[in-house]
Amino acid sequence: MIDAMKRLSVLDQSPIRSGGTAADAIHETLQLAEVVDRLGYHRYWLAEHHSSAALAGSSPEILIGQVAARVPHLRVGSGGVMLSHYSALKVAENFRMLETLFPGRIDLGIGRAPGSDQRTARALRHGPGPLSIEQFPEQISDLIGYLHDRLAPGHPFSGVQAMPVGPTVPEIWLLGSSDASATYAAQFGAAFSFAHFISTEGGAEAMSTYREAFQPSSALAAPRTNVAVFALCADAESEALRLARSRDLFLLRLYTGRFGPYPSVEEAEAYPYTDRDLAIIQHTRQRTIAGAPERVRDRLCALGAEYGTEEFVIVTMTHDFKARVRSYELLADVFELSAR
Repeated sequence: MIDAMKRLSVLDQSPIRSGGTAADAIHETLQLAEVVDRLGYHRYWLAEHHSSAALAGSSPEILIGQVAARVPHLRVGSGGVMLSHYSALKVAENFRMLETLFPGRIDLGIGRAPGSDQRTARALRHGPGPLSIEQFPEQISDLIGYLHDRLAPGHPFSGVQAMPVGPTVPEIWLLGSSDASATYAAQFGAAFSFAHFISTEGGAEAMSTYREAFQPSSALAAPRTNVAVFALCADAESEALRLARSRDLFLLRLYTGRFGPYPSVEEAEAYPYTDRDLAIIQHTRQRTIAGAPERVRDRLCALGAEYGTEEFVIVTMTHDFKARVRSYELLADVFELSAR
C-alpha cells in the first residue's frame, strides 16, 4: 500500500509538438488539467517561457484562470512566474485577482531564471534597465508585502494596496535548482520546490539547507516542499523508453542551440547523432525517469526519501498527447490516488 501522504501534482510546460501548433498546445493543457483533476492529482502548475518554438505557456497568470474555471478540485498556480521581469505589485495584483475568483486554490510559484533567451529577456525587462540578481530578495519581500498588505512603514510605496483585497492570499512557493532559491524560501518563510527536471545536482542538500534555515512566517509555520520531476510511464517498459527518445532530442537541441518544436519518436530515432551528441544525451538522461509504472513509482519514492519530501510535481512530455495522458493515468493508478 502506498503511503497515503504521497501527493502527485503536475507541472505543464504546454509543449508544442512538431506538426502541431501553439493553439494545440494550449488546448491540450486545458484537456490534461481536466483529466488529472478527475484522477486525484493535487496541484496543476503552469510554466512561463518566452519566444520558444517548443513551449507555448508565456502567460501562466492567464492560463491559471482558464484551468481553475474548468476543474473543481485542483490547486492551480504558476510554476512559475519569472519575477525578475516584472513589477512585484503587478504580480501581486494578478494573483490576488485569481485568489478572489478561486479562493483557497491558487499557488504563486516564483523563480529568477529568465525563462527565455537573453535577447527576449531584455525585451521583457522591468523598467529602463535590468534588475540584478541581488535585487531578487527585495522583489520577493515586496511581493509578499503587497500580498499581505504589510509593506514596512519606511518602504517608499507603503500604503499602496494590491487589489482586490480579500480574506485569503495565494500560497507562495519559491522554485529553484540550487541552494540559492532554497535559502530565499527559508528566509521568507515560503514553500520550496526543487526542479530536479532541470538539475539533478545538489537537490538533497538544497532541501536540507531550506529546512535548517526555515523561518516561520504568518503564511507558513513549518517547511513545505516538493520536487518537480520529469517522469514518463507506459504500459510496457520498452514503450516508455521509446517515448523518452523524444525528450533526448529535445534536450540535446536545447543544449546545443538548435531550437524547435517537441520532436516525434520517429524524428528522434532518425536523427544523425554525433559522439558528442550521445555524450550529452547520456548526461541529460539523469533528469529523466521513464519506464513501467511500478519502476517509475519506485524511483520516485527513492527520490522522495533522498529529498525528504512527500509531493512530486510531475513533468511529462510526449509527442503523442494520448501517450502523455496515459502516463498520468498509470502514475495515478500505481500511486493509488483517489479518483474524483
